[in-house]
Amino acid sequence: MELDELCLMDALVYLQGFLAFVAFVGLQMVGSSYGRYSSQWSGRRVPARPAWFLQELPSLIWPLYECIRPAAARLDNLPNRVLLAMFLIHYVQRTLVFPVLIRGGKPTLLFTFVLAFLFCTLNGYLQCRYLSQFAVYAEDWVTHPCFLTGFALWLVGMVINIHSDHILRNLRKPGETGYKIPRGGLFEYVSSANYFGELVEWCGFALASWSLQGVVFALFTLCALFTRARQHHQWYHEKFEDYPKTRKILIPFLL
Repeated sequence: MELDELCLMDALVYLQGFLAFVAFVGLQMVGSSYGRYSSQWSGRRVPARPAWFLQELPSLIWPLYECIRPAAARLDNLPNRVLLAMFLIHYVQRTLVFPVLIRGGKPTLLFTFVLAFLFCTLNGYLQCRYLSQFAVYAEDWVTHPCFLTGFALWLVGMVINIHSDHILRNLRKPGETGYKIPRGGLFEYVSSANYFGELVEWCGFALASWSLQGVVFALFTLCALFTRARQHHQWYHEKFEDYPKTRKILIPFLL
């Protein structure tokens, strides 16, 4: 039974890798349908707060489910528990905290919401089921340089992501409308500091978990966020004549 599930998991990992390629090409061709660009698309919509909560919810439910399952064979091992906790902490913030803090978010296209929900369901299963049932680590893996470096990147990336979201939420004073140039933090170096933080976070998770599942998740994150970040970058330059020319798209000083 476990062998059959492991084969299924391998197939789904490769499917996720293929979906990363599809997301990269698709977003390059048609652009993002989220946020400031949603008005360019037609279709049914879901209010911003429920959309964020519901689409992220599967990635919160999966680790909680694995924690209470009596058959979670690997969760008696410290590295597995820590890695699963890293995934869980991110999605506690993303599912329960982030939606509450949204200020006047634009409704999400139903199509975009469904795609996000399906991805979180697939990815939540792959990451959490692998860590709880199949991943084998030495007990001292938490002291290995790969884990320590990955954990540090994950933590720094999460802090950057949360801080950058805070900056974006507070660009407008009460009663103000319209868009402004983000200032402060890593926005002084890149147009999408929040995306950079999330990319660093999941690259750190991939390194700490030393797994194909983690690598493919980080790859998907890069493919999805780089195309959106480039669209943001171009939009800022077109809208603001005084937009800083030295800012990069996603990665400070490089890209």
